Amino acid sequence: MPAKWSTEVEESKFQELNELYVIQNKTIGEIGKILHLAEATVYGRLLRLNIKPNRYSKRTCNNINNDVTIPCIHSRSLAEFFGIMLGDGCISPTQIMITLGNKEFDYVNYVSRLITKLFSIVPKIYIRKGGYYVVSFGSTKIVEWLQSNDLVFNKVKSQVKAPDWIFKKNFLMEGFLKGFFDTDGSVYKLRFGVQLAFTNKSLSLLEDIRNSLELLNYHPSKISRFQVYITRKRHVLKFFKHINPANIKHRQRFEEFVKYYSH
Repeated sequence: MPAKWSTEVEESKFQELNELYVIQNKTIGEIGKILHLAEATVYGRLLRLNIKPNRYSKRTCNNINNDVTIPCIHSRSLAEFFGIMLGDGCISPTQIMITLGNKEFDYVNYVSRLITKLFSIVPKIYIRKGGYYVVSFGSTKIVEWLQSNDLVFNKVKSQVKAPDWIFKKNFLMEGFLKGFFDTDGSVYKLRFGVQLAFTNKSLSLLEDIRNSLELLNYHPSKISRFQVYITRKRHVLKFFKHINPANIKHRQRFEEFVKYYSH
């Protein structure tokens, strides 16, 4: 009997197989070669993940996308992409996937445009069970490059960290914080103010978040329950002015709290 998968592993394997078999329309044999698995194993995974096999719809196609651009400079946009990936992204040997909330359609399109800008590839967007959006594209070339920049297949198990180059310039740290906050951040009201929270199960990544905030003079809290906070009023206002989050759900919530501050 196959070993039980964790929720995170099952999600990753579903996204990987759904992208290859359903979206890219690859055969079981082609997928087996990509993932270095026996065809019987691939078929078993399709059944296990409730992806209906349909061999009559298959056609031969090239699954490895080499016609992509690898960024040659460290830009704010690239740092933002790494923040997004370390928040809600994951990689497999052939795929890059970002899973976003079911009410974040505007931000989904924003992320899609950012990927096209950086890598000269148009990602696919599809909806998972529960209405969650997935922004996905395949390229072993980009996956290998992301791995060379410290991204890993299992972020929590490996206690992933931000790439060292993020800390070389203030604008890189700002871009990184923007991407991370848009995906793994939250804004909420306290009894006597407003608080920003950065949440992640990788403590080493949270330490990088905290260090970035300190270097940019935001005076963050210590790490507590897998979170780092910004609570001082002037720093909350400064964060939204200078970091300028792109996720509209954060901006709308912040604007509600600005009214609270004005009183």
